[in-house]
Amino acid sequence: MLSGSCLCEAIGITVEGSLEHDAEACHCRQCRKQTGGFLIGVNVRKSALTITGEDHLRWFRSSPDVERGFCGTCGSTLFWRPDIDGYEWIGVSIALFDQPTGTAISKHTFVANKGDYYVIADGVSQHEEFSGLE
Repeated sequence: MLSGSCLCEAIGITVEGSLEHDAEACHCRQCRKQTGGFLIGVNVRKSALTITGEDHLRWFRSSPDVERGFCGTCGSTLFWRPDIDGYEWIGVSIALFDQPTGTAISKHTFVANKGDYYVIADGVSQHEEFSGLE
C-alpha cells in the first residue's frame, strides 16, 4: 500500500497494493502550466485509489476530454482524469506519495512542446506527441 497527500495535507490518498505502471513524464503546455515544470504521473486503477478530504478537491476541465484535479486549499497538482466511458485508470501525481514508490519514469511524452529551459537527458524514451492511454 502507498499513501500520500497534497502539500497542506487536506487531501490524502491511499493506493491498495503496488503500482501496476511506471511513472510517465508529460511535457505538454497544459502540464507545464499546471505544475510549473512538467507532470510526472502514474496511472492507478480507480478501484485501488481512496481519496480523503474530497471537500477540498477541485476539478478543472482543461480540454473537452480531460479534467485535472488539484487541492483547493494549497493548489497542489493531484490528478489527471480523461473522460472515457469505462476507463478504469486515473493519473496520480507521483510527488504526492510519502514513501518510495518502486517506480521510475518510463517515458517522456509531448517532448515537442517541452520548455526550452531544461534538457531531458535521462536516457528514457521520448515521444514527440502523446503515446497512448493504458
